[in-house]
Amino acid sequence: MQRSVTTQRGAAPLLLLAAALTLTVGVARADEVVWRDIESRIQYGYYTEDGAALRKLEELIAAADAHDKLRGYYAGLLAWRQALLAAAGGAAAQGGTPAHYAERCVSELDAALELQADFPDALALRAACFATPQQLGGGYAPLAGHRARKDLERARQLAVHNPRVLLVDVMSDYALAPGQGGNKERALGKLRQTVAAFEAERSDTEHLPGWGAAEAWVLLARDLLDHGETVAARDALEHALLIAPEFAEARRLMTKITSG
Repeated sequence: MQRSVTTQRGAAPLLLLAAALTLTVGVARADEVVWRDIESRIQYGYYTEDGAALRKLEELIAAADAHDKLRGYYAGLLAWRQALLAAAGGAAAQGGTPAHYAERCVSELDAALELQADFPDALALRAACFATPQQLGGGYAPLAGHRARKDLERARQLAVHNPRVLLVDVMSDYALAPGQGGNKERALGKLRQTVAAFEAERSDTEHLPGWGAAEAWVLLARDLLDHGETVAARDALEHALLIAPEFAEARRLMTKITSG
């Protein structure tokens, strides 16, 4: 009988530990659901070019736990999306300039990387934010360009097959002038590799972060058009619109192709 009581007493701490672990896993999963929802809302606001919707997310993200690396990451993603929309002008530009949002993006990602220095998605996104003013025609900034290349090189070392790392890399090739390190001829092959990486990721379990597939297909379509491959460009846009039917940029480009 004593042996049975001892066994029960020994099991009690284990049961408490199991319950604590279950609670921790449950909280982690709940956090993932929240951040996945935030990512979806950022992406939807960007795809629909709804600057007001994106501005509403600023306070929501700012209120999250400052010790969570994803708070800084998604604040950075939000600012980057706002920079791109601000560059397009119109209602989306209200609230700040592209340079203002790019600087905010870098600052937010600095905070995320202080919490986890080897976070490849954050390194790649910070590289994109460093490069954004140059890609938007804001002039060449050697220091920003150097920091972008350094971040991207580290991100590739950490996650060579990460599709968002590949996307940021090829965006620079496509958008930057040759004197700034761009190379459109090199971009086409890398874009094909990038969309393949996104398709492989999408066939796997859900990833967080998980954005970027539709944007990769649209960039591939633009590069194919530059090479006179209209049919292939239309096919790429169809892939983008299957992923994000509300993607305004993809719809405009499709209209341009189909209207001749």
